Amino acid sequence: MSDKDKLKRAWAHLEAGDWQAAHVIAQEDESALGCWAHGMVHILEGDLWNARYWYGRAKRDFPAEATLKRELAEFGQALE
Repeated sequence: MSDKDKLKRAWAHLEAGDWQAAHVIAQEDESALGCWAHGMVHILEGDLWNARYWYGRAKRDFPAEATLKRELAEFGQALE
């Protein structure tokens, strides 16, 4: 399974609200997309300090409002 396919699985878990399953996948991928997914895991978990750290590693601005729905939509587009 490719790294992109793994991140698609993490994305599906995030959309389903299963941050724990997404975390297992995201923490194994140190790419910018993997770090972004890891940041979204921590938004869903409610750990915003940690989410900001991972957004920084992904070289992405942390959303002013931690709106996971918008972030997930953008992430899905990035995976296409």
